[in-house]
Amino acid sequence: MSHFSSTRVSSFNECFLNENEQDPNAVLMELDKGLRSAKQGIQCESIVRFPRLFEKYPFPILINSSFIKLAEFFVSGSNLLRFWVLRVCQQSENHLDKILNIDNFVRRIFMVMHSNDPVARALLLRTLGAVSRVIPEKQQVHHAIRRALDSHDTVEVEAAIYASSCFAAQSSSFAISMCAKISDMIESLQVPVPMKLLLIPVLRHMHHDANTAALVNKLCMDLLPKYPAQSFVVAIIDTLTQLSSRTLVGVPGQLEVLLDFMQDLRTPVRIQVLRSFNELAGKKSVHAWPKPALEALISKFETCVNSHEQFLFLSILVKLSECPLTCQHLLREHRVALLRLCIQSMSKLDDYTTATQAMAVLSVLAAFGTEQESQVDDILHTVSLHIEGLLLCTARRADCLRHLRRVLAYGIRISQANAEFGATFIEIVSNTLGDNVVYPQANAELICEALVRLCEHFQLRKYAFTTSEGLEEGDDNAMDTDEPSPPKVNPMLARMPIILHKLNKLIDSEDAEKHLRTIEILSVLVFQTTMGCYLPLKVVQCFEKCLDKLNCWTLYKIARSASRYGHHYVAAHIYTSISEIVINDQMHYFLVTLSQISQAECILNYGLDYAHMRDNYAPTAAPEPLIPLMKRLEAACNLYQMARVSLRACSSIQYAISFPQEYLKIRAQFLQTLHLAVTVKNAQVIVPPPAIAGSLAQNSRDYLQKFGHVTNQLRKLVKSLKACEETHARLYKSSFDADNVTLEFLEVAEFQCGLLAHIIESICYATPPEPPVFLTTGEHPETRFFAASCRRMELMHKNLPEELPNAKTISNRHLDVIVAQIEIITKTPLCLPRYFFQILQSTQIKLSVSPQPRSATEPVNVQSGSNLVIKVEGVLQQAGSKQVKHFRRVESVQLSLTSQLVTPPPRSGSELQKTGTSDTVTLNQIVKPQRDFLSGSFLLPISSGGHFQVTLETFVVDEHGTIWCTGPKSSMMVRVLEDPSKPTAPTPSTSQAVGQARRF
Repeated sequence: MSHFSSTRVSSFNECFLNENEQDPNAVLMELDKGLRSAKQGIQCESIVRFPRLFEKYPFPILINSSFIKLAEFFVSGSNLLRFWVLRVCQQSENHLDKILNIDNFVRRIFMVMHSNDPVARALLLRTLGAVSRVIPEKQQVHHAIRRALDSHDTVEVEAAIYASSCFAAQSSSFAISMCAKISDMIESLQVPVPMKLLLIPVLRHMHHDANTAALVNKLCMDLLPKYPAQSFVVAIIDTLTQLSSRTLVGVPGQLEVLLDFMQDLRTPVRIQVLRSFNELAGKKSVHAWPKPALEALISKFETCVNSHEQFLFLSILVKLSECPLTCQHLLREHRVALLRLCIQSMSKLDDYTTATQAMAVLSVLAAFGTEQESQVDDILHTVSLHIEGLLLCTARRADCLRHLRRVLAYGIRISQANAEFGATFIEIVSNTLGDNVVYPQANAELICEALVRLCEHFQLRKYAFTTSEGLEEGDDNAMDTDEPSPPKVNPMLARMPIILHKLNKLIDSEDAEKHLRTIEILSVLVFQTTMGCYLPLKVVQCFEKCLDKLNCWTLYKIARSASRYGHHYVAAHIYTSISEIVINDQMHYFLVTLSQISQAECILNYGLDYAHMRDNYAPTAAPEPLIPLMKRLEAACNLYQMARVSLRACSSIQYAISFPQEYLKIRAQFLQTLHLAVTVKNAQVIVPPPAIAGSLAQNSRDYLQKFGHVTNQLRKLVKSLKACEETHARLYKSSFDADNVTLEFLEVAEFQCGLLAHIIESICYATPPEPPVFLTTGEHPETRFFAASCRRMELMHKNLPEELPNAKTISNRHLDVIVAQIEIITKTPLCLPRYFFQILQSTQIKLSVSPQPRSATEPVNVQSGSNLVIKVEGVLQQAGSKQVKHFRRVESVQLSLTSQLVTPPPRSGSELQKTGTSDTVTLNQIVKPQRDFLSGSFLLPISSGGHFQVTLETFVVDEHGTIWCTGPKSSMMVRVLEDPSKPTAPTPSTSQAVGQARRF
């Protein structure tokens, strides 16, 4: 039984349930049927299927009834069934809070404590420990654990120790009360040594009270000289470290103890000491380190006799360097000692683990020193001397993939802090691609990914437009002049011949199918480096060569990268080619949509039709536009409308492509607005102001009305642009699952619409409002490139003549500025957001609203004069990619209930006069999901009879308090029945003789 507590919980129950099963009651009935089987094997199979049932249907009623059933079998079943119930409790820890009657569950299984079988009692104790999070203060359980520690059966005592550890971590009262009991057992001579080793780790949870923590610390310190055996020393040091890291008060004293044991001759003890140092160097406890302890620790490096100990020692230094306070102290006081030991470690090229860890220490110090503007030239020189050797040695060996990743990561980290080192590091890494050495496939992919990361950083510097970003060293003291700042250049451009040579070589190779991932990464690197530039003919021919050598999926990913970085000619060429060979209608229409989008952007960017560019592609520089601006916008609008139709053809109920559809709608609307602006410019020449324009302006007290037709047209244009801005904002609010690049893109697009609207407002209004505030400068290359175009629009706006509000004019110069702004917008390549192609996380909320009507066409009947109770239950399902973490998580859910009167009851005239209240009621409630389940209730007041439309809408609130309009919406009809006891309005008589009595 001792191995039960350390057994790793397996996932054996993942494939038992039928995934097509949708009714939880039917699944529960099937499991209940298996539990009542006469065969023990079928019973075990039914029990192990419960965790999967809880994950799929995490409703409290179902979970509560399931655990009650399991409790019955725990009491009446065999020890094998009890063992599987224990496993269910361990695997369903996230759903224990949903047991509605936890006292009933505990009372039922606690009956096993009176059994004569010690194994059954041990299984009960372990089950109680597994559910300790929901019953931390159960005194009856505390007493049972305390009694079980005095048992004469080893299995029961070990189970009691496991339960003690679980409850001590949850309950402060239990930890304080058990401290003396556990200390007596450890010091007792009757308790065997293996059991004492199990009892010592329980003491790490005795940190709830300061006095108890001090007592436990004294007990452990007294045990160290009494039990000098290796296993006891390791266990006591680990327990003391865990206790100190939680209390923080005992960190200095624990550091002294660890420094003393660094001299121990036993290797396992020294390794445990180094691991304890590593634990205390964490973010929570590193601030408690005294300065003498740092110096004493560095001087102990010579005691590390093997590579594993040196690696652990350097790991401690890496953690210490991550803290700004200790890193600054290390740079100021111990730089020479750190350089010496790191050089000593990096000189052993046969031990790449220790060498890369030493490189990590120097990288963190160099990056921190550069950011703090400290002199770290000696550290950078040492890194430059050794990083190339480490890179070449680790790149050629398949078993050194982890070390190669670390070397590249540290080089990138220094490059982000020091641009000069970054340019040199780009040269070093790119030269490895030009070698004739054949690298392992994973290593080659890692080198290419590092180049992409370096390129991304320098692209951010290239398009930085604030004075605090992207400045080279030494520019802080430069004289301010009127000369424009020199353009920033990405050093990756100079390495483009090597990259293209490598890409062509891989495409032409016979085993190109083995290097598909490398080809994709190099393609991304080429597109990212040349973002915003016209692709030379050699680059285009390289990608045209891919059409004959690569499969459709790889070609699609290359075209997708081209769309994301604004190279729409290459994207259109590939989309058009592969759309003709796919056999699925849905894929065909989606590729046609992408092809039409890329062709529309080609017309906007280059002023040339895609077919003309394909037949006459310019070799080096972009050709002059042949199509005028108005024709370009008109052709692009037509292609976007065609793309919307194609996209609608490829969507279905299972695959509702909502974001692409909304985005294409917004993009088409924006281009139509720009087309309207150009129309206004052209109409100014042929529609002069009327003769009575001056009188109209004087009568309307609007000075700018004297310019006639153009003033009203510009104001309509402002309204259209603000509508586009609001549409972008709504799309942003509904994109909870979008990646950060997409959200930044929508922010910049919204700002661009607002900026252009403000520029036009400053022309057609005497007193325009304040300009929009730019909330983001872009944290990714494509969004910063987009933001740089907005910066150019702001600078061009300054070219407008400064005029007084009462002396404003609308001339050709003003409209020429608007057209120039539109030229900037159209000639800036559109980088399609990632969410247009990929959904990296998915968040769904499934609601169950009661009461429900009998059928979809019938309303819910409610008696007049009573309130309607609406109960809402929901399941939150959030899934994401294994490689990418969740961008944002659901912190709480806002439920909004709206009741609106649809069909009022018949009322008399006096009642209509008395009724002045609104027939629309809105109720809001914020609920916090319990694990993945949420519930809420509303008391809806209904004042009168009639038919009401009740709508429930769900909003998601993330961890930053932002509200997202992504939740589902549910609606139902409610009919309020008239009270028969209430007198109704008299019905007017239709008889001709109203005053006469009717005769029968």
